[in-house]
Amino acid sequence: MKNQFFFKRMGFALQGISAAFRMEASFRLQCLATLFVLIVLSWSKPALMWWALLLLNCGMVLAAELFNTALEHLIDHLHPALHPSIKIAKDCAAGAVLLLSMAAVGVFVAFLLENVVC
Repeated sequence: MKNQFFFKRMGFALQGISAAFRMEASFRLQCLATLFVLIVLSWSKPALMWWALLLLNCGMVLAAELFNTALEHLIDHLHPALHPSIKIAKDCAAGAVLLLSMAAVGVFVAFLLENVVC
């Protein structure tokens, strides 16, 4: 699988995103939130710095969810039985997604306060 052509590697990545979208409700919800952010940004036409900050936050949340999904599926495949250490690994990955999501909400609220409410 190493040293594949760029478009082949990009196809693998798109298949992963597609699988997460089909199988993970939280990923679909985060994609919907990202779409909402894009609509608000398009409507309010803020400075480019806000575009960069909000899109970076959305991208990090979606990427974290993809990592979380990959970790969960790998762990469930390798060790389907419940184990305290596996629970900690899964909970930590979910916690990372939660922290990034809360930070993204904080940045979005700051954006709203500066650009929409005032």
